[in-house]
Amino acid sequence: MNNNHLLKIESLTQLHQVLGLDKPVHPLVSLVKLEDVKVIPGTLPDSLVLNFYKIAYKMNLCGVMKYGQHYYDFGEGGLVFTAPNQPFQSPDDSEKSGYILFIHPDFLLSYSLAKTIKQYGFFSYSTNEALHLSEQEKSTIISIFQIIREELNSRIDDLSQDIVIAQIELLLSYSHRFYKRQFITRKAVNNELLNKLEDLLDNYFNNEQSLEQGLPTVQYLAENLNLSPSYLSDMLRSLTGENAQQHIHHKLIEKAKELLSTTDLTVAEVAYKLGFEHPQSFSKLFKTKAKLSPLAFRQSFN
Repeated sequence: MNNNHLLKIESLTQLHQVLGLDKPVHPLVSLVKLEDVKVIPGTLPDSLVLNFYKIAYKMNLCGVMKYGQHYYDFGEGGLVFTAPNQPFQSPDDSEKSGYILFIHPDFLLSYSLAKTIKQYGFFSYSTNEALHLSEQEKSTIISIFQIIREELNSRIDDLSQDIVIAQIELLLSYSHRFYKRQFITRKAVNNELLNKLEDLLDNYFNNEQSLEQGLPTVQYLAENLNLSPSYLSDMLRSLTGENAQQHIHHKLIEKAKELLSTTDLTVAEVAYKLGFEHPQSFSKLFKTKAKLSPLAFRQSFN
């Protein structure tokens, strides 16, 4: 098989075949132990694209750097989250300890989780932004996986889906809590990233990139910090209470106030200098954030 191509997998039955597993016990949800995966080397492409949510716990200590682990992280394995239709790395022989939970979106239909699962930003994090677990956190996560596994393998009845959904919700709630803890334990390095972000924005405006490229975007900042946009926003929210877009707006208003109070540029000229296509959009944002129109703000200095 050509390793340069992605393999798109639409069903759990197909996935189990590809991974050398027995048929799934449920057509829409499956919990796989990595030690049971039997992939023949060279038979899979580098990446698979699945039509499922994927939550993987990996105890792959040999490859911790691949998952972004550094000295300030715990070492009891990591959780990686992938949304449907996103590529993920094919399992290899080095990954023989852990679990992968696959959930088809249809399994969530008629449950509130079908909507709320999309609010968890970590499904959009990149692999090197994995959640690194402490020993106690690992025990919590593994216990939930085991309950799901027992429920799926014991019997399927009219309560099975309710019970599995409840465990998935619990798993996501704990993951959200543990990520908030990870932002705290990474506070020093995240403050360093915040300083780099401030420098990026200052340079963007001072070098008049805004005149050529328009308003700075979350994607632009994330790429320059080697982060995913979702991780950047959640990291900033943990540090400042504002997501990345709000942070950009805050910086825009600061810069606008500086230009309005120290130059003779018209409001329209200030707007264009900051990267706005339309002065009206600038005036609307400024009034929303500063509680004054740009003209009223300038007049307050005279």
